Amino acid sequence: MAISKELLDILVCPKCKGEIYLNKAQDGLICDNCKLLYEIRDDIPIMLIDEAKKMEGD
Repeated sequence: MAISKELLDILVCPKCKGEIYLNKAQDGLICDNCKLLYEIRDDIPIMLIDEAKKMEGD
């Protein structure tokens, strides 16, 4: 089961309150502003800043 469109529409980055989106593998949510990846485990987004993975910059 994937994350619903309704849930994606209301979720924001907990750090900057900016927009997040589903990554290509659909196993995480990305915040471009903070360069963070919030993992999705068992169809539940883990929206904790301390649990987020830092992404490589451009």
